[in-house]
Amino acid sequence: MDIASDTVPDSERRGLIGALPGPLRPYASLMRVDRPIGTWLLFWPCAWSVALAGVWERWDLLALFAIGAFTMRSAGCVYNDIVDRNLDRQVERTRLRPLASGRAGLSAAWGLTVALCLVGLIVLLQLEPVAQIVALGSVVLVAAYPFMKRITWWPQAWLGLVFSWGALVGWPAVTGAVEPPALWLYAGTVAWVIGYDTLYAIQDKEDDALVGVRSSARRLGRQAPLGIGIFYSLALLLWGAAIWSVRPEWLALLALAPAALHLMGQALNADADDGERALKLFRSNRTTGLLVFVAMLVVGLSSSLQA
Repeated sequence: MDIASDTVPDSERRGLIGALPGPLRPYASLMRVDRPIGTWLLFWPCAWSVALAGVWERWDLLALFAIGAFTMRSAGCVYNDIVDRNLDRQVERTRLRPLASGRAGLSAAWGLTVALCLVGLIVLLQLEPVAQIVALGSVVLVAAYPFMKRITWWPQAWLGLVFSWGALVGWPAVTGAVEPPALWLYAGTVAWVIGYDTLYAIQDKEDDALVGVRSSARRLGRQAPLGIGIFYSLALLLWGAAIWSVRPEWLALLALAPAALHLMGQALNADADDGERALKLFRSNRTTGLLVFVAMLVVGLSSSLQA
């Protein structure tokens, strides 16, 4: 059956999704297969924590967390679209999402969510018991997230609690215990997420205002770039505390310098009224993740050698 062209986004006509059989494309769109940035942003805190803990003989954890990040981010996207399907119909950017446009069935979407969570469970069972328990602690936060933009001006802060959780899981996956470096790393990552998700929210300010959705970008208004800079600065300070708790040397803190310069560039180039630029800057946080990973890896491995 042909679907009217105005209900099918261009992303389903090209690339990886476009290569799939027609009936599968709406469900691949639900999983955001064509937008891997979310998987990267969920994966990096896990990788940072593993790296800082000293990843000797546990390089396999990076692969496990990559699989887990893909499946759980995909499950989260499907669940978010289930909850927001009526709201999405009212927003220009989201009205063509599969559930909002009717191209995907609600029951099938729930089935896909369960299937993805089962894959995530398989990954979870490969971790240390403490890491398993910590990971399960995020379930309530994840379930509540889609509702936050209806009740608070700071849903980005809630997303920070959710998307940073891997920092609490990676460390005990290596060491078998939750220790102060993981807590510092988690706190810094929450601030980072608030910063980059404020960037993301800039593109939706007008539509969000029309439908009554709240966001930090709307709350901060024209001061959004300043707010982003403040949150990024806080992230760097807290990440520095995580490094200091592992290796209390000023030289070790220099490992964060490339990431600091990159984040400073984002804040200085942000424009509260330029959604297209904000989206590009948001996506550049994939690079932030890599720079912080290198910093944590250098510090973690060097600390392990000294021990």
